[in-house]
Amino acid sequence: MTLSALRQDGKGGGKRALAEALAALERDPDGKAQQALLDAAWRQPRAHVVGITGPPGVGKSSLCAALVAAWRGDGKTVGVIAVDPSSKASGGALLGDRVRIVHDSADEGSFVRSMAARDRLGGLADQTLAAMVLMRAQFDRVLIETVGVGQSETDVVGVADTVVFCVQPGSGDSLQFMKAGIVEIPHLIAVTKADLGAAAERARADVAGALSLGAAGKGDWPLKALAMSSRSGAGMDALLAAIEAHRQHLAADGRLAVARHRQSEGWLVEALRERFGQRGLARLARLGLDTALPAGGQPFERLRVLTSALETSR
Repeated sequence: MTLSALRQDGKGGGKRALAEALAALERDPDGKAQQALLDAAWRQPRAHVVGITGPPGVGKSSLCAALVAAWRGDGKTVGVIAVDPSSKASGGALLGDRVRIVHDSADEGSFVRSMAARDRLGGLADQTLAAMVLMRAQFDRVLIETVGVGQSETDVVGVADTVVFCVQPGSGDSLQFMKAGIVEIPHLIAVTKADLGAAAERARADVAGALSLGAAGKGDWPLKALAMSSRSGAGMDALLAAIEAHRQHLAADGRLAVARHRQSEGWLVEALRERFGQRGLARLARLGLDTALPAGGQPFERLRVLTSALETSR
């Protein structure tokens, strides 16, 4: 499978070819063909990647469906990675994309893939980053919906350019948001179910109040709280505009390249720790190696080099 095969129709790639590539990646992520495809995709990023996170039942899937519809209406191609709870019996995705996100399966400009979280506690699946890299090289927008596991769900920061944290009116989410592990996640906060009226406005005001207690935001990007409803469409235009504003913010002054470079280094460390443990990372230092990436460096290639060094030094 080549990158050109995934892009065969010029509008977002062949969906069947992409499904086959993702399946091969899950079966054998370290295979030579899969690694070559990841290297090629890494060199040709195209999409803006948006992560949707928040507690279960907050309306993440409905929001994703609304975003897909809005972007497709604007002529943009969209790929979606929906991370599901895992089946205890099969280990596979429990809910499945057809249930979670309503979309036109015949539309060549949109593609939804379910991935099982399995034992990961950070809200993503093992191969989420690799799947994102393939989709990022193919679509105009990539959406990643996390599994919705609670306060430990922070891994999305390592794969998305823009993170939207969803808050549900009347659920106490605004209080949970004040906790440090959560406040450091998002670039935007979406108070869902704005059609509930006063309850939604109270939730938005609570979050805004929480933000005013400290210097919330990432660098020079001020964290914003917006009320919206996927059902009625209220506030969707403002949320779409805010996502686009953050995309343009990242595009200025090389911010996107810096952010993605940091993500790559973070993923590399986690991948090595998962394979070799903390002792493996310590052994790298004794070998005179580290996990730093040169500017423009590819994490998959660097992982192969460091893995080889650790395996041959045993």
